[in-house]
Amino acid sequence: MASPDGKQAPLEKDSQVGEVVAQQTRTTDKDVAAQFLARLDPSIADSPVTPEEARRVLWKIDLSLIPMIMVTVVLAAVDKVIISNASIYGMSADTHLTGNQYSWVGSIFYFGYLLFEYPAALLIQRLPVAKLYVGMVFGWAVLMLCTAATQNFAGLASVRFIMGMLEATAFPISSILTVMWWKTSEQPLRVAFWFNQLSSVFAGLVSYGIGQTNTSLAPWRLLFIVLGAFSALWAGVLLVFLPDSPVQCWWLSDREKFVCLERVKDNNTGMEDKTIKWYQVRECLADPKTWLLALFALAQNIPNGGLVTFSAIIVNGLGYSRLVTTVLGIPTGVLATVWQILLGFLVSYIPNSRCAIIAVADLVPMVCAILMWKLPRENKHGLLAAYYVFYTYWAPYVLSTSLPMANTSGHSKKLTTNAIFFLSYCIGNIIGPQAFQADDAPSYSKGYEGLLACLVVAIFSIAAYGVLCWWENQRRDREARVSAGEDGAVQEVEVAFSDLTDREKKGFRYTY
Repeated sequence: MASPDGKQAPLEKDSQVGEVVAQQTRTTDKDVAAQFLARLDPSIADSPVTPEEARRVLWKIDLSLIPMIMVTVVLAAVDKVIISNASIYGMSADTHLTGNQYSWVGSIFYFGYLLFEYPAALLIQRLPVAKLYVGMVFGWAVLMLCTAATQNFAGLASVRFIMGMLEATAFPISSILTVMWWKTSEQPLRVAFWFNQLSSVFAGLVSYGIGQTNTSLAPWRLLFIVLGAFSALWAGVLLVFLPDSPVQCWWLSDREKFVCLERVKDNNTGMEDKTIKWYQVRECLADPKTWLLALFALAQNIPNGGLVTFSAIIVNGLGYSRLVTTVLGIPTGVLATVWQILLGFLVSYIPNSRCAIIAVADLVPMVCAILMWKLPRENKHGLLAAYYVFYTYWAPYVLSTSLPMANTSGHSKKLTTNAIFFLSYCIGNIIGPQAFQADDAPSYSKGYEGLLACLVVAIFSIAAYGVLCWWENQRRDREARVSAGEDGAVQEVEVAFSDLTDREKKGFRYTY
């Protein structure tokens, strides 16, 4: 799955390894990559990395890491989408939900996410990321099992709130792992693979199977028990196979670890540093790009919050039975995943096209929102088709998720940027279920009006973000031409793994 990168020099033309190791021996940074390079036996790094060797290591990374991150992300999403299927299986009736309480069961998950977002960022900075990942997945498993025992709104709300707190680490850690292991040019396609909508497929198949059972236990309770057990099993798999970083990976040799670092060196974003640097936090907060990306994440995820919570209810409201409704949810995940992978390939092969492709891709769900709003309710098949295609909204968000990490250097700044980005994700998902009110059922016309407005805001904000990145790159290129006589190339190699910010690294260029 290697992607061409026209902007980066071939690996065999990289600066001499000795210069990197010598600099990292002198540096006081605590980046784990710098420490590894400083301790590395020189004989391991003597021979240059060939393209064939780099490709072999890339395939090993792809085949090992992508499935682990992908399954974890699917499980994280399932705990959200499953309440929609659980609702049509009797959860709302058995827990005595009234009025808009179901909407709040959907929203309260993200209040927990919101509350714990920055503490989660601090935990990620302080703790080994893979071990934190494992603890988080096991926590989901316990809470899924607890959800099966809830009897009322208070119980459901409490479990969902705590589950949201635990999930606050899921996507930031997944993004950090992506930046650790893959080059900037390779990241969009890898993110498209692991940040998918296959949760709808998994949840639909499990829900359909459980809907066929005939036990004394309510189907929705059995649903949470099965998913909780699967999450607990998966936590054990991650504990054994997922490393905290490339240099701590037991299934890579020292030479392969070195190749990993050589591959991602040109990302110029560092690897990992456990020291909190508050000036980097302030720099992040003062950067307008941070807030444009946050506005995009907020607007793009209001539709997500609404559809995740009400998907099965919307389809069931078109007149389909509950078993048929669970099956009809499966194509949404397939369509969304295929679309985002196709766009991921496109972004990987067209340099600096990401923001433009995101903006254009958002036009598709905009049209679908208009159709879902205006089509007559008796046009059941037309509404279902518009509902399916609306799920292409997920691809633009997926393409955007690697931007905070690819365009930010300095570990504390990266974590702050990521926290703000996912904070916006969280707020958008809190607002989303509230767009679908009980008194607007089953047409939810007001909800679709809101989704349309959000997509317009998302297009504007991502376009403005891309323009700012382009302008800053042009300014830096002009400055670089003025100082062309200086030995900038050696400097950039020396600071590649230093914990400096993108503003401090004059050779840093933004992806847009």
